[in-house]
Amino acid sequence: MHGPALLLSVLLAAAPLIAQQPPARSLQEDVIPTSAGDLTITFVGHGTLMLRHGGKVVHVDPVGREADYSRMPKADVILVTHEHGDHLDTAVVERLRKDGTQVLVSRSCEGRVPGALVMRNGEVREVAGFRVEAVPAYNVVHTRPGGLPYHPRGNGNGYVITFAEVRVYVAGDTENTSEMKARRNIAVAFLPMNLPYTMTPEMVADAARSIRPRILYPYHFGQTDPQVLVRLLAGEAGIEVRVRRMP
Repeated sequence: MHGPALLLSVLLAAAPLIAQQPPARSLQEDVIPTSAGDLTITFVGHGTLMLRHGGKVVHVDPVGREADYSRMPKADVILVTHEHGDHLDTAVVERLRKDGTQVLVSRSCEGRVPGALVMRNGEVREVAGFRVEAVPAYNVVHTRPGGLPYHPRGNGNGYVITFAEVRVYVAGDTENTSEMKARRNIAVAFLPMNLPYTMTPEMVADAARSIRPRILYPYHFGQTDPQVLVRLLAGEAGIEVRVRRMP
């Protein structure tokens, strides 16, 4: 087989492979005003977010299965909540690095990301002009069959990042712990809601009534219906529940 016939044969053989590639998808964004300019939140997928403010880029739990990171901006700050594969992807962390990128990880990620700074629960750091607080993230109720919590206390972090006067709480994989419910002055909260690993909608509603964020995003919600949370908080003044697509 030669010439055009050979070319046609190659193209036909490759067609099934091309068809199997996932289609490109646009990522949803919200804009939150601050006194120092807009904070743009990009909802990448699952537990993965990108936050941009003042020309700086913060990636939270970037993993390759959620986006094509070759097309996304490099990071000034990378935050990793814990070691599970849907939150820590060392190849993507390296791809997003540039000169001066600061990578902050939880205790459970220690030694897994070269050059990363480990933040333990309760620590506070100033990075790239942002204040970052590490908040405990762990299970109280949900455990594996042998009794070990899906997320043991002390291993993982949630993070509170301050953009000008706007405090954003990304809770990581956790339940409605006492430390979570003690958060105050939170403008935007991302609370996880996938079972059995994190919270039920009722747990999220309970936490929200204590934290009282102005905007509450259920995220990392897997197969859990976020509209259940919307209904639970429907009469709660001052808390706007925003549901965004997190594939």
